[in-house]
Amino acid sequence: MSMKKKLGLGIASAALGISLVGGGTFAYFSDTAETNGTFAAGTLDLNANPTTIIDVENLKPGDWMNRSFTLGNGGSLEIAEVLLETSYEVIDAGSNNAGEDFGEHIRVNFLWNEDKAVLGPWSPDNVVYYTTLAELQSMSPDAVANEVFIPFFEERGGLQPGDSDELHVQFEFVDSGEDQNKFQGDSLELNWNFTGHQGEGQSR
Repeated sequence: MSMKKKLGLGIASAALGISLVGGGTFAYFSDTAETNGTFAAGTLDLNANPTTIIDVENLKPGDWMNRSFTLGNGGSLEIAEVLLETSYEVIDAGSNNAGEDFGEHIRVNFLWNEDKAVLGPWSPDNVVYYTTLAELQSMSPDAVANEVFIPFFEERGGLQPGDSDELHVQFEFVDSGEDQNKFQGDSLELNWNFTGHQGEGQSR
């Protein structure tokens, strides 16, 4: 190898060594920052008291029963609506009641939601809205809306955390004025299922 080639190779090797050393000792400023977050879901806790709204025997046509119950929110989130679903089973003591549904003869007279009413005391006999159990099966009314029981309530609907609404309702075995002997000895097992729903999402 000629002297010129040896000299060129030595210079290249020296330059590579210097670059490696320089790269290992290059200094620069630095800093770090850290963030974290927590996502905790709230709770919906709808409760009813009492859980047995009505338990009555020996009814006859024309009888009525006034009852009260409370819907409460024991959770941490607002319950925007409470939908009422109705179902029942008729235990027939006779022979199919001649094709008639006992639930069509039990009328539900909704009186008022006391905590949404702002117009003063109402007589328990002042019926504002009524429907039969049979008709109520196809409905899903909001039990805590501010217009379900009396259309001119001022308080907005829903249940805030820790709040409760007291509802008053009247059941009536309607006297049709006709022969109702077919219902003697019959019984009806009612189930009211209340489902609370949250409101719309919002910026937090």
